[in-house]
Order: sequence, then structure tokens, then C-alpha cells
Amino acid sequence: MPIESVGTPAMWAGFLGLVLALLALDLGVFHRSAHAVGIKEAAIWSVVWVAVSLAFNGLVYYWFGPDRALEFTTGYLLEKALAVDNIFVFVAVFSYFAVPATLQHRVLFWGILGALVMRGGFIGIGAVLISRFHWVLYIFGVLLVITAFKMMFGSTEEIHPERNPVLKLFRRFVPVTSEFHGPKFTVVKDGKRYATPLLVVLTLIEVSDVIFAVDSIPAIFAVTTDPFIVFTSNIFAILGLRSMYFLLAGVIEKFHYLQQGLAIVLLFVGVKMLIVDFYKIPIAASLGVVAALIAGSVALSLLKPKAQTESKPE
Repeated sequence: MPIESVGTPAMWAGFLGLVLALLALDLGVFHRSAHAVGIKEAAIWSVVWVAVSLAFNGLVYYWFGPDRALEFTTGYLLEKALAVDNIFVFVAVFSYFAVPATLQHRVLFWGILGALVMRGGFIGIGAVLISRFHWVLYIFGVLLVITAFKMMFGSTEEIHPERNPVLKLFRRFVPVTSEFHGPKFTVVKDGKRYATPLLVVLTLIEVSDVIFAVDSIPAIFAVTTDPFIVFTSNIFAILGLRSMYFLLAGVIEKFHYLQQGLAIVLLFVGVKMLIVDFYKIPIAASLGVVAALIAGSVALSLLKPKAQTESKPE
């Protein structure tokens, strides 16, 4: 089953050029000097990234029509919601290593830049597999259903970066300084190069994104198999992840029903993928279901705070 992309080579090149220009503007102009990102700045940048994404979706609508635009919107919303898990990891890692607030944006910038490259590779591999082996869709569907049940019924465990095997392996083979050296990832001391804790943090963030991509990439293929729509919607969702972290890091724990909402979303897209050869759920319906589940879980979390959901001792 060959997969055709609506994007022409010029469109692919233009999109990549746009992303690189936005990242260069972000780091080279607006965040040239390291500083702590406040709620107001994070909110402004969140609006900016969403606005840019909507503007690009307008171009998708103009170029390819309403169906592709709906696919982009659904994929973007799905990836944006699943990216919430990354925020929990960011909070845990930054807290464990006591990363200064002034350095957190730099780490996330390079972490997300690496994520863009890795996710591009994952999407390319996924598109090739689906193109050559249609039954891969069923494997993706089963993986999503299994992940959904694990997320729904698994106990919520705290994240412990110190137990991460990647961290242990990194420290075993790479000498690491005990203190930060400003925004530097490596330093030279006594003629020997050392990694700073900032590089350790970046490594953990990159590895965590690979793990999360195993769930999120198959999920978006349930929405559309067009590589251009999959890639662009995924990348725009990731580009806004930094500002979303600074905006939600302090209140993310309040959305305690969000994990269950995301689990049902994964279950829905997994089943959608499994029945694709028998019944194709309309994109508009998929968008409505995903949006309703996410909004509903957030609303329920706010209406029923965690303190009220916990059983009181007799």
C-alpha cells in the first residue's frame, strides 16, 4: 500500500526552513541571554506558537482542502496532549539536579531540537513500514491499546531520575563535574574534558522523548498516514512544548485526571487503527472525541480536586 505525501519537495524544504528560522529567532534574539522564564512570558510564547501553528494549518487548508486541515488539527491536538507526559519528566529531572531557572530554557531548546530530528526519523521509518507492510498498522494499534490499559490501571509512580539506567551508564563512561558551569554542557579542567550536570540533564530529556515517541508517533498514524501532515503537526506540537512547560510546571499536578483522559484517547486511536479496514472513523469525529476527552479530564480535575478524591481516614 504505497503512501503518497501531499507535500512537494519545495513544501518540505520550506517547512524545514521555517522551523529553523523560528528556532534561530527564538534562541538568537529573544533568548540570547539566559534568564528565568516567567508565567507571563511563557503565556505569550504559548499564544505565539499556537498562532503560528494555526496559520500553517490555514495554508494546509488552502493547499490541500478541509480533510487534510482536519487531519492536521487532530494530529496537533493529539500530540500536544500526549506531550504533557514530557512535562512531568522535565519537572522531576530539573528538580533532582537543581537546575537553575535561568538555564532551563537552554536545556529545553537543545532537547527539543534533538527531539525534532529523532521524531523525523521515527516518522520516516513508520511511513516506510506502513507503505510496505500494511499489517504494521495492527501492531501499532495493539501497542496503543496495551499502553492505554497500562496508563489507565497502572499505579501512578513518582519519577526517580537517580534510578535511570541511562544516567548510571552515562556517569560510568563520562566524567561529570559536580557543579554547573553556566550554560556550558562541557568544560575542560586540567587538560581533560568533563561533562557538566547540564549535559546529563539534556541526555535524560532526550532519552525520555524517545520513549514517549514510541507511543505518540503510532498514535498520529491513526489519524493520517500522510508523512507531510504527520511530520508538520508533530513538529508544531513539539515546538510549543517549552513554553507549555514554563506555563504549566507549577500547576500540572492539579490535572490528576488527565492521565486517565490520555489513556482513553490512546485506547480510542488504537481501536481506530485496528478497525481501519472495516470502518474508517471520520476525521471530524476523531477530532471531536480527542478534544472532548482532553477537555473533560481537565475540567473534571478542576471540579473535583485531588484532596476530595482521596479517601479520608476513618
